Amino acid sequence: MSRATRPDGVAGQHDDYYYHAYLLHNRFHFAKNVPAHSLVVKREYSPRCTRLAQRGRVADALMGIVFIITIFGIVVLHELGHALAARRYGIRTRDITLLPIGGVARLERMPEDPRQELVVALAGPAVNVALAAALLFLVLPTMQFDQLGRVHVFGGTFLLNLFLVNVWMAAFNLIPAFPMDGGRVLRALLAMRFDYVRATQVAAGIGQFLALGFVVAGLLLPNPFLLFIALFVWLGAAGEASMVQMKNALGGIPIRQVMITNYQTLAPNDPLSRAVEHILAGFQQDFPVVDGDRVVGVLTRADLLAALAQRGTDALVGEVMQRDFMTADPAEMAETVFNRLQECNCHSLPVVQNGRLIGILTADNVGEFLMIQAALRKATPPKLQFSGT
Repeated sequence: MSRATRPDGVAGQHDDYYYHAYLLHNRFHFAKNVPAHSLVVKREYSPRCTRLAQRGRVADALMGIVFIITIFGIVVLHELGHALAARRYGIRTRDITLLPIGGVARLERMPEDPRQELVVALAGPAVNVALAAALLFLVLPTMQFDQLGRVHVFGGTFLLNLFLVNVWMAAFNLIPAFPMDGGRVLRALLAMRFDYVRATQVAAGIGQFLALGFVVAGLLLPNPFLLFIALFVWLGAAGEASMVQMKNALGGIPIRQVMITNYQTLAPNDPLSRAVEHILAGFQQDFPVVDGDRVVGVLTRADLLAALAQRGTDALVGEVMQRDFMTADPAEMAETVFNRLQECNCHSLPVVQNGRLIGILTADNVGEFLMIQAALRKATPPKLQFSGT
């Protein structure tokens, strides 16, 4: 099939395209009685252009995958910034979790000093600012200002895209709303003037107000991602406020006042059927395993169910129980033990005094104690009455 000159008369340009005149035998011969204006011209990709386009699409896809992996690497560096700052104040990081919308560095605790919390909260965005500054130095000579604000996952300038991602990540995390870093920065600044609980309540209220703004913006634009962010911010603010109130309510209260004293125990030689009987007869889920007066293990409900499915009710408790477990002392403060309960990711802790089991602390029991305390605080104090003479 012959190559034709472009219809606009410009020859020799865009040689990767063929222009075919569909007339008799696909030749450039005009049939009789066929007017010149009836010439049909069709544009088709050449095999070479098709191969180049396919290679381009594959290259863009590979670069997109590399770009996404790099973004997750930036998120890890952001969370490591928090972890290293917290380590400076003697606070360990339990783990770093990557989520579709970011990451979470789970610290053992937040710093009690507002200035330390401010440093830890700003450490993550500071990593993004530093990366953005380094990338700006590399892309500034070739950057076109009309490219700012547009991030291309597939295609585009790789380093410029990373620069924009770091700028966006730093700005987004500094929004003054929990659970973003900006919410903790705001709380730290407020805590320098108010008590910690009040500062958290104010910061959580501002965060929930911003969440309502995200809802309005998400409905007007419309943008489902803004609605998702609004839900994320609202729940994060409510959770942070609730956690701080719980710790404040438990402060100064010995665990002896919170622990369960009416409980069931098991022996290592008891069959699992005995644990089943205790569960069905009451509300206890985890059972301390006692050999004499000494606690030697804990049988959790999850381990019990797994063992029942694999071994049946005749298996012994000592074969299934957890031998590595944490305990609490009755003189310890409830806030400290509650943090330990969260750290071990377990449902209950045996309370031991002088090697002897005297109680159990469970998350459910802590919740019930807090509800009772909240109800008592709402009670109207009795009025004083004076008898006249």
